[in-house]
Amino acid sequence: MITFTVSLVCLVLGYLFYGKFLSKLIKPEVEKPTPAVAHPDGVDYVPLPKWKAYTIQFLNIAGTGPIFGAIMGAKFGVSAYVWIVVGCIFIGAMHDYISGMLSLRNDGMSLPDIIGKYLGNIARISTMSFIVIMMFFVGVFFVFAPANLLKGIFPDTNIMAWIYGIFAYYILSTLVPIDKLIGKLYPIFALALLFMAVGILVMLYVKHPAIPEIYDGFKSFNPGKPLFPLLFVTISCGAVSGFHATQSPLMARCLTSEKQGRTVFYGSMITEGVIALIWAAAANAFYIEHGYDSTESAAAIVNFVAQDWLGRIGAIFAILGIVVCPISSGDTAFRSIRLMVADVLHLEQKPIQNRLTICIPLFIAAFVVLLMNMNGVEAFEIMWRYVSWATQQLATITLWAITVYLYRIKGAWHYISLIPAMFMTMVAISYFIVAPECLGLMQYYNFALCFAAAVTIALYVLFFRKERLSH
Repeated sequence: MITFTVSLVCLVLGYLFYGKFLSKLIKPEVEKPTPAVAHPDGVDYVPLPKWKAYTIQFLNIAGTGPIFGAIMGAKFGVSAYVWIVVGCIFIGAMHDYISGMLSLRNDGMSLPDIIGKYLGNIARISTMSFIVIMMFFVGVFFVFAPANLLKGIFPDTNIMAWIYGIFAYYILSTLVPIDKLIGKLYPIFALALLFMAVGILVMLYVKHPAIPEIYDGFKSFNPGKPLFPLLFVTISCGAVSGFHATQSPLMARCLTSEKQGRTVFYGSMITEGVIALIWAAAANAFYIEHGYDSTESAAAIVNFVAQDWLGRIGAIFAILGIVVCPISSGDTAFRSIRLMVADVLHLEQKPIQNRLTICIPLFIAAFVVLLMNMNGVEAFEIMWRYVSWATQQLATITLWAITVYLYRIKGAWHYISLIPAMFMTMVAISYFIVAPECLGLMQYYNFALCFAAAVTIALYVLFFRKERLSH
């Protein structure tokens, strides 16, 4: 438990020190009115207290990633803890904070427009299409994920009732003002999530299971699966995820001061890192007891750990805490699509008819995909396999946009995002070549690394050439 404890402390210190350093670098403009203060519309631009904005941001970005991803990534041993800590502090939280602040300083600008501002119009258009497709499938998938979990808690219920109920909630939460439904439900969701996290954390110290320690070396228990790049995509949420930057504009339109950005954007990511760390440790305890060759799904491991450590009643509350993660990401995925489409069409969202204009075709398409999946069509399942990679690809693009921004305003300080951008470029490209759900060319592993390195170097040269010519 020494490595786990040190990792927890490092995440807290990362928020206190590196988060503060980034805040000083960005220099929040306290006197400048935020979008929510300058022109509130009662729908999306709604001033919220800092604690509520933090709660919503954290639940928006959480999903099942920091739980299920961490459980699967735990098979890489102590490397998983190192990636969660280093990735979260220096890449993920930095990525979330600066992209969130860029949105806040540009009238709540959506991510495609931020990318377009710093990487050009072609990047904006392609990223817009990429994000809308990705978030559409995230939203639909997060109908099934919580429905299956709820069915597991309440086996006598009808799963279709859960599916339709969750889908109906997504429609309402996408349409109504953010403070009317999301703003009221998320504090309750947060309590459930807090119970889950604290309950498992306490039991880790009560049970004190044997888990990998850094002094034992970086042994992987995932035979045949190279740590690079697989670990860095398996554990995305909890370390770095481009999905987060798509959600930040929702809160950028609700903050009442730029000073709140560090808590809301950087702090939410650190909290997610803590959740990932807890479940990586719990998964290691499970694997050591049952064998690293266990074929149990991440959901089954969650259920086993919760019931074994917290008892039947405690497990119900813990799993309910997990259920709220995909629900609170699914609803805002659809809401983000509405906002991005509205920005492209320059369609004011205060009139309900304008919201319906976007949402009716959006939810008809989502319902069709739901029906396709219920009838056994595999297209949805195949598409979802790419979403995890897609979030890392999106994070890579966002990091390059942040690098351009930092280079233009801070000169040498751009390296704090340039190095992560280059690393994630290597990860995204090599993963796409070798991963079984992508091209599946593991036999060309060395070629994949060389090709990814060549592309990364080319982007590095292109970046400096373009920026120097523009100045």
